[in-house]
Amino acid sequence: MGEYLGEFMGTMVLVVLGTGLSASANLKNAYAKGVDWLYISFGWGLAVMFGVYVAGSFGAEGHLNPAVTLSFVAFNLFAKTKVLGYLIAQFLGAFLGAVVIAIHYYPHFKMTKTEEEGNIVGIFSTGPKVPGKKGWNFVSEMIATFFFIYILLNLGQFTEGLKPLIVGMIITGIGLALGSTTGYALNPARDFSPRLAYAILPIPNKGDAHMEYAWVPILGPIVGAFLACLVHVLF
Repeated sequence: MGEYLGEFMGTMVLVVLGTGLSASANLKNAYAKGVDWLYISFGWGLAVMFGVYVAGSFGAEGHLNPAVTLSFVAFNLFAKTKVLGYLIAQFLGAFLGAVVIAIHYYPHFKMTKTEEEGNIVGIFSTGPKVPGKKGWNFVSEMIATFFFIYILLNLGQFTEGLKPLIVGMIITGIGLALGSTTGYALNPARDFSPRLAYAILPIPNKGDAHMEYAWVPILGPIVGAFLACLVHVLF
């Protein structure tokens, strides 16, 4: 149970810090409103790093990501008996993290009246910079996740020592290089659970959750992760 609690807590930390910086960048009267892409990419790198550290402290693998868990188990890099527990922990942790941010920024959501002002699902989940190109958006998510997972596989046990810091740097690098097309979900739990929270929670003045797009940041990362594991095993 310690491992599952670690995945739950680590994913919650990841989403609290990640969606928190997105709320700070978008909501009215937040000090960081209007910051640039470097802020976003660097902040998400820190969010993942601290999430991995927390998960590792419980003895978990620090996946925090169903794409990692599913691809690793498919290529015998992770125990099949733990898959369901990891997945449940990741999705629940991400959902609770989104709830925390909805509460923390509640007054700012009340002040931010419209999507044009910044009260958008993008605070909680990803979306394409160029709408109406879901096929290409899928390809972008697949490519970004491929390189993330392929680099990750070459770190070995990535909860040890300073390796979580390297994981965070990978996230920042991927964001800067490949993330500005779709917002680089890389992680189905990090995207879907907060998107669902935005859809069902009584957040004031909220916009559309864009559930029609949700399959892209779910399947794109999974396919990209599987391809990375395949290349890793073959070569």
